[in-house]
Amino acid sequence: MTSVVVFDYGTGNVHSAVKALELAGAEVTLTADRRQALEADGLVVPGVGAFSAVMAALKAVRGDDIIDHRLAGGRPVLGICVGMQVMFEHGVERGVDTEGLGEWPGTVTQLKAPVLPHMGWNTITPDTDSVLFRGLEEERFYFVHSYAAQEWTLDVMPPFPRPRLTWADHGGPFLAAVENGPLSATQFHPEKSGEAGIRLLSNWLGSLRD
Repeated sequence: MTSVVVFDYGTGNVHSAVKALELAGAEVTLTADRRQALEADGLVVPGVGAFSAVMAALKAVRGDDIIDHRLAGGRPVLGICVGMQVMFEHGVERGVDTEGLGEWPGTVTQLKAPVLPHMGWNTITPDTDSVLFRGLEEERFYFVHSYAAQEWTLDVMPPFPRPRLTWADHGGPFLAAVENGPLSATQFHPEKSGEAGIRLLSNWLGSLRD
């Protein structure tokens, strides 16, 4: 079985993520142990709450270093919700600008929608070459957030593969998911998205074995 660590750093829907990944076919360990997080086939980084609080919790257990080491070695990482947001350079919430992990350029900002948070099921527009959304192009996924990355500025040149971007809309377009080499992330919660979320996680697990 594919081994996955759900990174347990004090934030996120960790137990529901563990259950969903097990249903998708993974052998899952919930831990913040550095060795296990580095050696697993895949690392899942959940996150809920404020961008600044998630960054502080990650740094407290050197999660920033673990994520960077995995990606530098081409080892897959999946970020979920704020676990996606912190992959960008900055997050601005209520006037507070917090430095993110900087794996991708850009700033996470508040959605331009009359009703926040964006809570509930929404459709997505996946990249035509998406692996995560293979067979799920018409499905809906569950979102709970008020902030997101609303543009993509990373310019990738050959021979590196282009990032696969999936968009959703709530008061304007925002990134619902990114697949960029070993780093993938979803703004929605696969673990709360029913059968579609389990199938998406199964697609991710399949990519770890390719």
